[in-house]
Amino acid sequence: MNTSPVATPTATVTPTVTQVAEQGVAGADGLKNAVSARSGALGDVVDTLDGLAIRIGATRLSIWDLIVVVVVLVLVVTVAWAANRLSARLIQRARHLDLTQRLLAEKAASLLIWVVAILIGIDVLGIDLTALTVFSGALGLAIGFGLQKTFGNLIAGIILLMDKSIKPGDVIAITDQGGKYTFGQIRRIGIRAVSLTTRDQKEYLIPNENLMVNQVENWSYSSKNVRIQVPVGVAFNADMDKAEALMLEAARAVPRILTTPPPTVWLEGFGDSSVNFHINVWITDPEEGVGNVRSDVLKTLWRLFRENGVAVPYPQRDLNLRDGEALRALIDALRDGEKERP
Repeated sequence: MNTSPVATPTATVTPTVTQVAEQGVAGADGLKNAVSARSGALGDVVDTLDGLAIRIGATRLSIWDLIVVVVVLVLVVTVAWAANRLSARLIQRARHLDLTQRLLAEKAASLLIWVVAILIGIDVLGIDLTALTVFSGALGLAIGFGLQKTFGNLIAGIILLMDKSIKPGDVIAITDQGGKYTFGQIRRIGIRAVSLTTRDQKEYLIPNENLMVNQVENWSYSSKNVRIQVPVGVAFNADMDKAEALMLEAARAVPRILTTPPPTVWLEGFGDSSVNFHINVWITDPEEGVGNVRSDVLKTLWRLFRENGVAVPYPQRDLNLRDGEALRALIDALRDGEKERP
């Protein structure tokens, strides 16, 4: 009778967290053995540093482990930083790409370089990530909540660069939290925020998500031509045709104002003290400011009005006096004063 051998199941031994912690940093142990094999003196120093260790629970941490970790981190960060700078320079030389495409390529290359650097650092140190599986769920949840806005702004910045709705050099108008309306030029689009510099050199850091969900005025999205309105008031008895001609002459005298489209003058309405006009002019460099254009037009117009006898109105008010004892006493006093004069 033949009896076939019965196969016994082989037990798979899985290292526990305590066993992995007892091993320490594998990279530090491998480097220690390499140094000890090449030089006995250095090996003694390394053994001494490795002997100076503390235990935190089941984890053994020596001075040698700390030195190796710090050195590897410094090397990895330095190499990644240098590679990031090199990739940025190479991308900037790619003239066949526009500014937005170069920025998008820089961000993608930077993200890839740092991910590879982190993985290489973990591999060099010989850290067994399976020992952290117990904590990976809680750690991932904490990171997800903590970096939710950061990743949201990162994705929003990439989307802004891809659809080219906002790019460096654009002039946009925003409203801050205090309700103040201002405009500025975009200097750079970062991972978290957009840098916006105003004419008074104030730099606003606007989160990328805000530019995605809020209304933004982009003055240079499809065209950099911007229209500026300059309000002007003239007296009721002025020659309106002459005043309009002088307004157009003042607008044409400013170098930054475009000749096409040409300046125009609109009659806005009749005010309490003046006839109100708007001078409409166009510029193509809003990043240089708009208030200085209004100032130049008004200064030139003021000189032309004075040379041609066009009056600028003063406030006019009708004063109604009610009859009463006080008013009569005032009138009598004025009459007595007139009589006493020689």
